[in-house]
This record gives sequence, C-alpha cells and structure tokens, in this order.
Amino acid sequence: MAKYFDVHPDNPQPRSIAQVADSIRSGALIAYPTDSCYALGCRLGSRDGIDRIRSIRRLDNRHHFTLVCQDFAQLGQFVQIDNDVFRAIKASTPGSYTFILPATREVPRALQHPKKKTVGVRIPAHVVTQALLAELGEPLLSSTLLLPDEEEPMTQGWEIKDRLDHVLDAVVDSGDCGTEPTTVVDFSGGEAEIVRRGAGDTARFE
Repeated sequence: MAKYFDVHPDNPQPRSIAQVADSIRSGALIAYPTDSCYALGCRLGSRDGIDRIRSIRRLDNRHHFTLVCQDFAQLGQFVQIDNDVFRAIKASTPGSYTFILPATREVPRALQHPKKKTVGVRIPAHVVTQALLAELGEPLLSSTLLLPDEEEPMTQGWEIKDRLDHVLDAVVDSGDCGTEPTTVVDFSGGEAEIVRRGAGDTARFE
C-alpha cells in the first residue's frame, strides 16, 4: 500500500518532504507532480525501481529515462554538453523540457540508451519537486506517469493512489499539475531535434 502525502503546492511542509526523500533513499518508487504532469520516480541507482517503472509502463530497453535535476550544476555531472548546447539549455531551464544528451560515467549503464549511450535530463519549475530534489541531494530517476494504452497521464494524486496503490510505495499530491508531458529535444547529434512536442515552447529549437 502506497503512503499518501498531501503537500502544499506553494509552501511544501518540510516534514513531509523529508519523509518522502527518506523513502526514496530506502528504495521507494513514488509518483510525484512536476511542472508538466505526474511522474514516476526512484533513486538513481535503484535497479528495482527501474524494473518496476518498466513493468508499470511496459517499456522496452530503448526507452529514455530522465534524470530530474535540481539545477544546472547537478545536471552537468551526468551529461556531456558543449558550449552552444549549454547556452540553449541554460536559456530554457527550469522549465517543461527534457533534453537528450550523451551520458557521462556517472550514469548507470542500465539507464542509458543501449546504442546511443544517451540519457534524458531536465530541471523542473515546480516548487514541490524542487523542494524534494533539494532534500534528496541527487537527481530523481523518472519517467512520465503514462499508463499503457492510455493517451493522457493521470492528473490527480488521489486517482493515482487509487489505481496504483499496489505497485507504488508513495504518492505525493500537491494538486492538479496538468496533462501535457515535457517537450523532448535531442541534442545528442549536436543539433536540436524535437522528438516530442509538449508543454515547453519549441520555437527556440526550430
């Protein structure tokens, strides 16, 4: 049964955030809100968490997982960025974008695309997510909470708790956060390639 955390969207309760962070460190798989839609998240090195996300979403090994980072300094530890790409991403963060970039050695091989050796990264503009990342002190390994055969992600914490109670360890609810996933931009080839149009404005990458 998943623990349920009702967290204030503008002033997250420190005690609740600390409890969620502790559960992640202990290997928990959580559902949490972002600035685009809800996501599944676990600790970076959690093989069990990866397997559970793959199972819930029925993902193959070509799926790009995302490292949700607190800030640009943290993001830079996990991906390789040249100067031009740095400027483009810096100007767009925090925000509703996921960027696909070559992974550094800090990224476990299981998270990398098997052929391209890339990984997704993002810096969300969401008060609760940022509070959780600050408390955790490391990125959250994440994937959009979009269930198989469904066109839109779930938007309500209580609904997620109700439907996924048996496969999650915790649900963080801070109210409705929308249904549109991030815009995904692939910079792994040096030039911006828009892989998915979503919540983030694509104009600057076209």
